[in-house]
Amino acid sequence: MSEVPNGAGPDAPPAVAEVNAAGGARIVLTCEHASNHMPAHYGRLGLPPAELERHIAWDIGAADLARALSRRLDAPLFLSGYSRLLIDCNRPLASPTSIVARSEDTDIPGNAGLIAEERARRATLYFAPYHGRITECLDHRAAAGIPTVLVGIHSFTPVFRGVARPWRAGVLYRRATTFGRALIGALGRETGFEIGDNEPYRVTLETDYTVPVHGDGRGIPAVLIEVRQDLLADPAGVEAWADRLAAALAAVTT
Repeated sequence: MSEVPNGAGPDAPPAVAEVNAAGGARIVLTCEHASNHMPAHYGRLGLPPAELERHIAWDIGAADLARALSRRLDAPLFLSGYSRLLIDCNRPLASPTSIVARSEDTDIPGNAGLIAEERARRATLYFAPYHGRITECLDHRAAAGIPTVLVGIHSFTPVFRGVARPWRAGVLYRRATTFGRALIGALGRETGFEIGDNEPYRVTLETDYTVPVHGDGRGIPAVLIEVRQDLLADPAGVEAWADRLAAALAAVTT
């Protein structure tokens, strides 16, 4: 595993961790909300510790699932090293949701009224290194003529603002309709479950970065896979979903 420094001190995690860089799979995996880590000098952005365990701070279970998939598929994987509350690695820098002052119904005191210099600092230390390594990987594969599809691994809450979400998993895409729908079909056959088609979210230019920039912008198939968090609550759940996703992805990429 290779790491890119974060500028926050020698004991802090890297801004991006890369797993299985030489993996031979057609698939490149990303995990934009892998971590809930917050540098000590940010004082948890004024939040109590329990708030950093919630979905507002990271995608619970996503990093474990992504690592398990990387092992099964022999796929390169990039994981962000810091909480999405510090800066969201799946949002355009100009988006209001890049650094949120309020997430769902929770105020984030340390993000209120940020000056431009602090926004730029976080982008330089945490956002740019993450996406820079993905760019380097995809550039290398393109130059080498390696066929590539891009798959982001995320998780979602079973209930959002009082509304239950019926899907166990969903596949989100924008331009990669053929690949996205093929994966939905394969995953449905593999699991026997209804798989969300651009549910519980939709990919847009205003709210997403990885698929529009690294996938659609390059003309390579790109999707995000969302798995419901309660299904990733223990190692057995993670392993079961890794098996299902690996089988479905293999079916549509070989």
